[in-house]
Amino acid sequence: MVRLIDSDIRTREVLGWRGLHVFHGRMSSCSQKLRIFLNLKGVDWQGHEMNLADSETYTDWFLGINPRGLVPVLAWNGAVHIESNDILALLDEKFPEPCLIPADRAREVTTLLRQEDELHLDLRTLSFRFVIGRTHSNKTPEMLARYRNWQATVEGAPDHEKRAQEIDFYERLASRGIPDQAVRASAAKFRAAFEDLERRLSTAPYFLGESISVMDIAWFVYASRLHLGGYPFARLHPRVHAWRERLATDERFAREVEPLPALRETIARNHAEWARTGVTLSDVTGY
Repeated sequence: MVRLIDSDIRTREVLGWRGLHVFHGRMSSCSQKLRIFLNLKGVDWQGHEMNLADSETYTDWFLGINPRGLVPVLAWNGAVHIESNDILALLDEKFPEPCLIPADRAREVTTLLRQEDELHLDLRTLSFRFVIGRTHSNKTPEMLARYRNWQATVEGAPDHEKRAQEIDFYERLASRGIPDQAVRASAAKFRAAFEDLERRLSTAPYFLGESISVMDIAWFVYASRLHLGGYPFARLHPRVHAWRERLATDERFAREVEPLPALRETIARNHAEWARTGVTLSDVTGY
């Protein structure tokens, strides 16, 4: 469980906030996962939406809350938690109904969520190329240098790993965009993961069995994002396709992954052009 200690937190005002405060991003997959989780729990919380396109999480103010510059972040009665899967585990413990992390499978869920988290940069690769339609970096070299050199600690120790991953992604994006090879590599990982989910859904209605769990939330978010990108679920994974569509009839799920109208229009326009020129996700991957 990653919880910042007092000396890690430079934006001191959040320590006096009462109740659940969530810093999140509209199209951040981890933020979407947390928002759906909170919706299903029926928990009251106050949201602070960060503008990710404008790099608002790279400001001194936000880095003083989370030195990794990532969302979501939970500020709760003087405590700051910065890892999304840790936040989910904490909230399931404190708000046990409905149970979304079964106690008898908690260790398994921890492993499954870690595996899901390892695909985060692959999701970003496919999202930038086929959802957002961006193949260049919105982070300037000066911004990345400042982010790299931010003197920060997590749990009292120097913290570089997550920031190094972020910097590497945006530097590669600036230097070579998102090449087809990267698309195919990331899509192959997701195809294998969705084939596993297809097998699970052949014997039960949900990821872990008869009841909905945090794993359904996590994979609904990923499936919804790749659906927006043109991944051919109905053809490759029909059970996953039906499962996602069923969950999407629940407004507690659907509203958290729905793009704003301007992005929806951009997606439709881009997909029409990519279909005309033969560079859709299916064209590039051969799926």
